[in-house]
Amino acid sequence: MATIPTQTHPLLVVPFNAATDFTVLADHCENFAETLIESNDPTLKMALCGRLNACLTLLQLTLLEPVPSHLIESLTVDTLPANFPRFEPECTELCRYCLSLTQMLTGQGFYSEMEKHLSGLLYELINYFAAEMKAPRWLRTADDMKFIDEVVA
Repeated sequence: MATIPTQTHPLLVVPFNAATDFTVLADHCENFAETLIESNDPTLKMALCGRLNACLTLLQLTLLEPVPSHLIESLTVDTLPANFPRFEPECTELCRYCLSLTQMLTGQGFYSEMEKHLSGLLYELINYFAAEMKAPRWLRTADDMKFIDEVVA
């Protein structure tokens, strides 16, 4: 009997666990969300949502933990970044996101157009969240290091 080869999407086998650095988890989340928004395959979408959920759950557990010492250098800069992470959807997209969430919360069902808008919202939020996770936190000065929030505020 011949076996039919099944192809697994590469993102469905990307390894991660509780020991994975939060910056790597943030990268994975971005990749899952990007592929999710581009996919038309319902099975792949469901699998990507599962992977994204697992990755976000691991990330959530680390949010209030100190930054691991081996990541401090990668999150330290010599000059202030020109840009900071922002969530800036266009007004038409923001309105669609709000409408889709409102309709979903009021029980008006889940239809393909709403799925498209909610996938877009998820993509935008994941990109913003990942950018926040990977953004520099410290500024190296002549005297020592300072939190960027202290310098910018």
